[in-house]
Amino acid sequence: MFHLLDIIGTLAFAMSGALTAMSKRMDPFGVYIIAFVTAVGGGTLRDILIGRTPVGWMVDLEYVFMISIGFVLALLFRKRFDQLRTSLFLFDTIGLGVFTLIGLEKGINVGLHPVICIALGTMTACFGGVTRDILCNEIPVIFRKEIYATICILGGLVFFGLRSFNLESDIMYLITSIVIISVRLMAVKWKWYLPTLEHKS
Repeated sequence: MFHLLDIIGTLAFAMSGALTAMSKRMDPFGVYIIAFVTAVGGGTLRDILIGRTPVGWMVDLEYVFMISIGFVLALLFRKRFDQLRTSLFLFDTIGLGVFTLIGLEKGINVGLHPVICIALGTMTACFGGVTRDILCNEIPVIFRKEIYATICILGGLVFFGLRSFNLESDIMYLITSIVIISVRLMAVKWKWYLPTLEHKS
């Protein structure tokens, strides 16, 4: 199930990147590259930082296939995006929870401090989107208004809080995922945003 959700998250992130690139009127190659970096950018950066090379998608072509499928689906259904927006958002939210957990686990497996593990989880879930926005010449969404990254940090804190009680891994994964997904849904529904800071010279 964990692997299945990982694949679904990769597909959703790829579609999100492709649709963003198409809104910028890029050519098909550009759209595919943006889809690719959105889906695996965070995981690639994480793997490089912890010295895990070749990085994950280079040794498991399933990710490349799913990104390609996401690219094709985005091309085929781009005119129906308004109807697909809810489904894509739900998949994206699931991906957020799963990718955060993957980053946490990678950090734990190499013996890193919990604070660094939480940073890796946040990076895994968010930095594909950051790279997408930078390549599309936009200020990354997570730096402007959405509490995307903050939710990942919250999920990491919940995970390590549960871990202190020596719970089974599956239970910790389930509860942490539910927290991340639920907070994300509530944040969008009730428009929870962090305050913006402004400096007037």
